[in-house]
Amino acid sequence: MNSPSRLSAQTKRSVLVVVLTAASGSLDAVGFLRLGGVFTSVMTANMVLLGVSAGTRDAALAAHAGAAFGGYFLGSFLGSRVSGRAEDDQPVWPRRVSLTLSVEFAVLTAFAAWWEATGGHPPGGQTYGLLTVNAIALGMQSAAVLRFGVPGLSATYLTGTLTQFVASLSRGRVLTQSLASLVAVVSGGAVGAVLAVEAPRFMPIVPLGVVALVLVGSQLAFGSEETTSRT
Repeated sequence: MNSPSRLSAQTKRSVLVVVLTAASGSLDAVGFLRLGGVFTSVMTANMVLLGVSAGTRDAALAAHAGAAFGGYFLGSFLGSRVSGRAEDDQPVWPRRVSLTLSVEFAVLTAFAAWWEATGGHPPGGQTYGLLTVNAIALGMQSAAVLRFGVPGLSATYLTGTLTQFVASLSRGRVLTQSLASLVAVVSGGAVGAVLAVEAPRFMPIVPLGVVALVLVGSQLAFGSEETTSRT
């Protein structure tokens, strides 16, 4: 009797996580284009860049990659403390996920205020601080999605998502959620890049709007949701 309800809840969750992925794309775009040429959710790439900076003796690259890595580490740590860990028979959308995303929204608001204070053109020294705050937000976002306890579900690191999608194609199937996540991160990156270059003062609207949309959507979909399921 409850299966259709659970399936519906899981579908709603998947849609919200896909939407959240667009925020990652937009923030990674601004990190790459305007904050030192590094990423704020793709830590594997930043660790490689740390190695590259050591090999090329590029102190500026090392500092930017280090700032992004440190911010993401801190955000993931704090986000994990707020969101907690996955539990058996937890709600499809635990309340602490929304709490973590609310804290992320507050961090992004601080980022937006700082960005606005620079007129969308942060001077060199301030890029490190903005990069750190940017990465803190995405670290918290990663921790929030991890709380669901669903293998392969992510709104930041998507190499595994791409691998799952390609593997499904090799078996003659199409993983709709994986494809949607990949499209969302590319779309978020494209919009973030256009704003970062053409209208930099408006760039924070994208991640703030996405996270706000997910918070409102989760409240509408799960505010009174009693269904519990991890899968």
